[in-house]
Order: sequence, then C-alpha cells, then structure tokens
Amino acid sequence: MFKGPRDLNQLDLTKFSGHKDEVNCVAFSSDFQFVVTGSDDQRVRVFNSKTGEMVCKLKGHTGAIKSVAVSPDSKYFASGSYDKTIRLWRTRDAELVHELLGHSKSVEIVVFSSEGEYLASGSWDRTAILWDKERGVPVRIFVGHEGLVQSVAFSPDGRWLATGSWDFTVRLWTLNSPDGVDKVTVLEGHKGNIHAVVFSKDGMLASGSWDKTVRLWNPRTGHALHVLKGHEGWVQALAFSPDGIYVASAGDDESVRVWDVAEGTCINVLEGRTDVAQHCAFTPGGALIASGAWGTTLTLT
Repeated sequence: MFKGPRDLNQLDLTKFSGHKDEVNCVAFSSDFQFVVTGSDDQRVRVFNSKTGEMVCKLKGHTGAIKSVAVSPDSKYFASGSYDKTIRLWRTRDAELVHELLGHSKSVEIVVFSSEGEYLASGSWDRTAILWDKERGVPVRIFVGHEGLVQSVAFSPDGRWLATGSWDFTVRLWTLNSPDGVDKVTVLEGHKGNIHAVVFSKDGMLASGSWDKTVRLWNPRTGHALHVLKGHEGWVQALAFSPDGIYVASAGDDESVRVWDVAEGTCINVLEGRTDVAQHCAFTPGGALIASGAWGTTLTLT
C-alpha cells in the first residue's frame, strides 16, 4: 500500500524564487534533476531541483506563460503562452529551436509524446494541434470541442490523444488508425470544465474537473470505471504512479489525494502546506511530489 505522508507540515520544502509575477506552471525532467517554470512575467526559468538554484532565465514570449513541458529524454523543453505561440528550447544551451505558430488564441497546454517525436497543444481557439518536433510544423489540427482545450495527453502506445475542454467533455482522438480514418470518441459525465487528463502506463485514462471529481476511463470502450469524489475544490492536476496502481490528484482545496485505481477509493490525503496545489508528479521510484505557487515562488514538497 502507498505509504506517503499524511501531513505536508512534516515534509522538507524546496522553494524556487526569481519570478516577478504569479507562477502558472511547472514541469520536471524525467530524472527529476531540473524543473522548468513559467510565469505571468513572460519568462521561463530552469532550476536545479535539488538545490533550488536557477540555471537560466529565458526571454522571448510576449504574453504570460501558461504551460511548460520537458521531453522524455530531457533534451528539450517547450513553453506555451498567451501570445498564441509555443517555443521549443534545447536544454543543453537554452537555445530556441522552433517557434510554433498555428493557434489563433492563447495556448493553455503543451505536452510531449512518450517517444518525444511530437508535441501537442491546446488553446482558447478550441483546437488541439499535433506538431512535428524536428520540423516545427503542424501535423494535424483537432477540431470539435465547443470550449477551450485546457488539457492534453498522449497514450503511452501513441494510439490516442486525449483532450479535455471547458465544454465538460474529454475527446479521444485516434492517431494511428489502421484504416487511415480519423476517429474520435467523446467521453461525457463531468459537470464542469476539464482541467487535467493523464494516461497510466498501461493505458487507463484519468480526467480531473472543476466539478471536484476525478473520473477513470477505459479508453477502449469509452466507459467510466470510477468517479472519485472527495476534493472540496477544483481538481488542478493528476499523476499516475509508475506502476499504475495509484493516481494522485491535486486540488485548489489545499490538498493532494492518492487513490487506489482498482478500488476507486482514497487511501491518503496530503494537506497542510501546499496552498493551491497546482501540480503533482511521481518520481521513478514512486515518491510523490506536490507543488504550489505562492505568489512569485514555487514550492515543492
């Protein structure tokens, strides 16, 4: 059973300072050696996750940074902004590789595929775009949501792209259909905006919503397996454990909850010093990390 701490007041905290406005997003390298942050100050910063020391500060965006992501091999990271663009950066020298142009409104989310070959983004223009990382060009534009697309996730096998929207739905788009026909499955049931979607390593899908619930889905059938209730505020972020046995949810009720996937039950509540928990992640060893933005400072537990 998961043995995570029940009270974040018992944990050591690492703080990352330097932003001049609210911190909106955070992403970890796969080895958790560095962390990337984005802020309303239009800057992307990279920190040593162990020491909290800033490695570099990147300029170029002309709008607030709403999402950051690190490639699976940690060689690249991406940033999405209110300026309607996505910037792809090279980690070793912090150089700009591509500026991705295609969205007509603010970019809310950007993620890498499991192999790192592609990026996907979601926007206020109600579309998601699949990008070729090497060429920096759109491969496919996904149209159909009736609200902004705030969350995007690739399935581990590259079969699906999941998108979550303010239209209260999750859409599953087939990326590699054997017959070459584009297919989409609409997952309905949430009563609020979808803020987070994530796949487990074996392909289960989780979605988190402003309706304060998490839903676990079988993407092959489109059926909801469990509705996880317990948060008293919006669900902001989700993460599966490396073995797929647990899923963690971070909420703006100042808590992170850990759920047993098979049983659909909450087995642990972490609360105390997260403020509004905006991000959560499991390390490769199974430890749970939560983060919250306190003004211009990011705090990791």
